[in-house]
Amino acid sequence: MNPTIVEGDRLLVDKHVFGIRIPFSTVRVTSGVNPGRGDIVVFDSPANGQSLVKRVAAIPGDTVELDGETLVINGRPALYRPGDLGPLRDLLQTTIAQAPILLTEKSAALEHEILILPARTSRAGFGPLTVPADMYFMLGDNRDNSADSRYIGFVPRRNIVGRATRVVVSFNPERHSLPRTDRFFLPLR
Repeated sequence: MNPTIVEGDRLLVDKHVFGIRIPFSTVRVTSGVNPGRGDIVVFDSPANGQSLVKRVAAIPGDTVELDGETLVINGRPALYRPGDLGPLRDLLQTTIAQAPILLTEKSAALEHEILILPARTSRAGFGPLTVPADMYFMLGDNRDNSADSRYIGFVPRRNIVGRATRVVVSFNPERHSLPRTDRFFLPLR
């Protein structure tokens, strides 16, 4: 989820907003609200059950496609403008070595930053696909290094654990896990 979430971030997750689940199951005892486009959510991967954090790109009934690096929701392409990599000093050196490109993406959901790694190849074109009922299409903000719905498929509503709302604390794995105090309590958007 670079640049929104960086390695070492520990997140606050609201596990009640989408309904209360019985622990260690996908059974909900309350319904809660439905996830919306742009929400950053924690979910159990339908491919292997691993916990992942991604952004909801498309909700049930939406048509989604990726045309190169351009996200298209319901026939409307997202708008992009260049971003400034300067403030992203918290990225790992291995990521910076790949000469990332930072873009601000404005789509049907909201405006947020995404990272493109030109040297990496990823599934940059697909669709259009219609998101089935009770399913969601997730995309990582690091488009070229993300195990998202392009690879794991649609995510069932029952697999969504909660909404990630902010970074609580962050430790730099490249600096002996020293705290990054400028990221403490940083809201996610």
